[in-house]
Amino acid sequence: MSGLNHQRRSPRRTRQLRVGGMSLLEMLLVIALIALVGLVTGGMFARGMAGAQLRNAGKELASQLRLARAEAVARGSVQRFVIEPRARRWEGAGGRSGTLPESLQVSFEGAAQLQQGAGRGAIEFHPDGGSSGGRIVIQRGDARWRIDVGWLTGEVRSGPDAVQ
Repeated sequence: MSGLNHQRRSPRRTRQLRVGGMSLLEMLLVIALIALVGLVTGGMFARGMAGAQLRNAGKELASQLRLARAEAVARGSVQRFVIEPRARRWEGAGGRSGTLPESLQVSFEGAAQLQQGAGRGAIEFHPDGGSSGGRIVIQRGDARWRIDVGWLTGEVRSGPDAVQ
């Protein structure tokens, strides 16, 4: 009988030992999966930050253009928004000014008669709400943000732009 007891206890002990721990292979697999998830998440985070920077810069410029239009109407006088694309600088109504991050490329199209010299352009807003019109495009890599100012209404439209 003691031989039977010994045989019955052995399988139980073996099962208990297997249930209680993980193999080295399983631990390495878990570590590799965690590292893979970290790499994928880090890449997505970096792209997301670049996109957020572009979006924030575009929204800031559009906001400053809208403010210049509102001040022109409220004050009854012409207001200018001046931009230097190469230097990534702008000057808005009421003495406001700012710069865009160096990682962004800026281009401007506007009325030729308002060009203030090499590398400077301007959009004028009139007391009736109209403007000289123009377009500002900021870009980072393949991502672009486009800001259009209508010449008749002075309306400022802003949003992502597909690269063509």
